[in-house]
Amino acid sequence: MDNNETGSAHPHPHPSERRRGVVAGLVYVFEQVMPDPFVLSIGLTLVVILLAFAFAPHATLPVILASWYGGTFNILGFALQMILILATGYAIAEAPLVQRGLRAMAAGVHTPARAALLVFPIVAVAAWLNWGLGLIVGALLSREIARRVKVDFAWLVAGSYSAWSVCNSGLSSSIALSQASHGNALNLVEKATGQVIPLSQTVFAPFVFIPTVLVVVVMTAIFIRMHPKPEHVVAFSEAAPEAGSDAKAGANANAASNADADPHARGALPSSFAARAERSMLGTLILLALGIGYLAMTWSAKGFELDINTTILIFLLVGLALQRTPIAYADAIRRAARQTGSMLLQYPVYGGIMGIMTGTGLASTIAKTFVAIATPVTLPVLSYLSSLIITLLIPSAGGHWAVQGPFVLPAALSLHASVPRTAMGVAMAENVSNMLQPFWAVPVVAIAGIRIQRVMGYTAVTFAVSLVIYGAALWLIP
Repeated sequence: MDNNETGSAHPHPHPSERRRGVVAGLVYVFEQVMPDPFVLSIGLTLVVILLAFAFAPHATLPVILASWYGGTFNILGFALQMILILATGYAIAEAPLVQRGLRAMAAGVHTPARAALLVFPIVAVAAWLNWGLGLIVGALLSREIARRVKVDFAWLVAGSYSAWSVCNSGLSSSIALSQASHGNALNLVEKATGQVIPLSQTVFAPFVFIPTVLVVVVMTAIFIRMHPKPEHVVAFSEAAPEAGSDAKAGANANAASNADADPHARGALPSSFAARAERSMLGTLILLALGIGYLAMTWSAKGFELDINTTILIFLLVGLALQRTPIAYADAIRRAARQTGSMLLQYPVYGGIMGIMTGTGLASTIAKTFVAIATPVTLPVLSYLSSLIITLLIPSAGGHWAVQGPFVLPAALSLHASVPRTAMGVAMAENVSNMLQPFWAVPVVAIAGIRIQRVMGYTAVTFAVSLVIYGAALWLIP
């Protein structure tokens, strides 16, 4: 906290100065206390083990070890899916046409306020449509704006991540989509009642849609007020101390990829078969034909439906079309791999946490504790509150729902509480807790090139505000 905010020259600071002082304090605390996300995930593993021994019904050492091992390796398929979503999204965002669009949008930004007014709605809409797209657009748009305008870079990246937080209330919500999809393995409602819940009762319901819009509007206004004073701004730099090694490595990676694309650099002749094949669009057209053909065949037979795999396929096809040649797309994916590398470490660790919570019964104990005191009116809110805790330990919405859903849905049916409201209480709590759980922030800060600790200091404010907005909506909006 700076002297202008607390010094003797200002014995009674203006409310806006006090507000900025609180945010600066949060940033300082996160920088001093929060370790690297991988180290944090190891610490959370230890916490979960201790909680399991204390409260879980099946917490024996053999069960914990077996559950940890099973969870660690069972998540690998999902981990690769998530990494592919980010890598293929990165390849789209890096395409020349998309880059020109980002530059055009950033060109009209001259102040921090305009930066927030641009970033929040664009990222929120992208995230509402697809969570992977929102992550990529937020990180790259923040970089493009920060190259042109003197804004605090951690503040800007935190704003884009805050706008992304609405994704679990949108069209790519794992919980909403699975309950609307006939035969889906996670459609617990259909398994219990034989019915599906259409999106009109979840994503488009007033108790979900209204708070989602409110979070974006309110947080935009709050972030504008939270921007540091000019003398305390830490602006973006291609070789900033906190991201200098990444920037240098990125430059080396770009140079290497350019060498790959240059036939002379690889020793291949410009007229060789290899060079012509790399620059030919034939390979791109073959993959486009296969992918578009599959989507057309599937959607004509079963109707339009998006899941993780079709999202990856669509991102792949769009990226190929925008990059045009196979070698250009391969180079983009190679550069994307640098940004997703840290996730390779974290996903297995969180898979182990999920395995321990499920195998020992710890997650069911948490959920049942809240359900035991619920009424038809309070169950959705208690489902929301228990989800806040579970999300901090299981940050994947699909995995989280597989753990909590089997307990809250039977409770909703037996109490005759609102099933859609109870289910979306779990999803909306994901939005909130993600602002304190660094799991999904890792790819954002990696692409942006900034330390996560400074970003989480700002998103802690988003956590507090969205906690109230979503909770009030579940309680008060019909």
